[in-house]
Amino acid sequence: MKAVAFSIKPFEKEYLAKANQKKHDITLISNALSIETALYASGKDAVIVFTNDDVSAPVVEKLAGLGVRYIVTRSAGTDHIDKAAAAIYGIKLASVPSYSPQAIAEHSVALAFALNRQIVKADHHAHDFDFRNDDLVGFNFAGKTVGIIGMGSTGQAAASIYHGLGCQLVAYDEKFPRNFRYVKPVSLEQLYRQSEIISIHVPLTEETRYMVNSESLRQMKPGVMLINTSRGQLLHTEDVLAALEERKVGYLGLDVYEFEKGLFFENHGNDPVKDPLLLKLLEHPNVLVTPHQAYLTKEALQQIADQTIRSLDLWQQNKCVGKACACGQTCKTTPDESNTVAELKN
Repeated sequence: MKAVAFSIKPFEKEYLAKANQKKHDITLISNALSIETALYASGKDAVIVFTNDDVSAPVVEKLAGLGVRYIVTRSAGTDHIDKAAAAIYGIKLASVPSYSPQAIAEHSVALAFALNRQIVKADHHAHDFDFRNDDLVGFNFAGKTVGIIGMGSTGQAAASIYHGLGCQLVAYDEKFPRNFRYVKPVSLEQLYRQSEIISIHVPLTEETRYMVNSESLRQMKPGVMLINTSRGQLLHTEDVLAALEERKVGYLGLDVYEFEKGLFFENHGNDPVKDPLLLKLLEHPNVLVTPHQAYLTKEALQQIADQTIRSLDLWQQNKCVGKACACGQTCKTTPDESNTVAELKN
């Protein structure tokens, strides 16, 4: 199968090459997919994208006109893809539904640790040979109530880490998993009221968009620690900024940002004009922002590459990609634990 992969970073190449084993003819380019760069897909069967790529309806239409029949994203989330447009043009979609949940969970907890113990500030002071302990007081995680929003694989991994720290755990999920006896299922409102630390692990949907807003922030404890490694638009950033300024939010750890498209994954240090909202956030010493790097471990990168290539393998055999399918109703699968491959509809 011929494919073009957009938004490829240098560190991804070895993992894709190892997964591909020269089975598919894949062109790797650093450009993000857009209406202008879609021309690189001419003559290709498939397009491989990432979260910062533009896979909106006009781009999908252009890809279809170039002969593209498949789009696979190197991410679990598919909110950047216009699925309705893909269905109209008969383009099959796939994602990486599950990869190293520990990578993202560990990064979310790392943000919480760094914020609590003022690691960044202490390091900056040390580089200036300032070894005072002033303004570095933190708290013990043991005994604190942690609220996990979303108990999928990543939320479960985060819950396990916090449990090991001796935290009290409450969680909200419409489909709460079994066998998590040390996590108490609660309503979202209860979680907001009870939690001293809130960690978000849900996909971006119309229902979850801006789930953290002025109303939900009012329900939270004063000084709450808020951690988001999922999608930026789960938070209404202006409302969170106001809560920071009112000291309602005591700590904010973000690996994602509401307006990160066109900003994250690139160096904008020399831009004459910078995102004003992000600048305001970063003025606060109790805010820590990382550049959408929670997935960035060797293990996760290899799993992402392996599953991406597996989707190409199955499509080439005219088979469904099973649990990786993001097509909605455009193909049929056999829903069992072995991820049985089913034939595509004609």
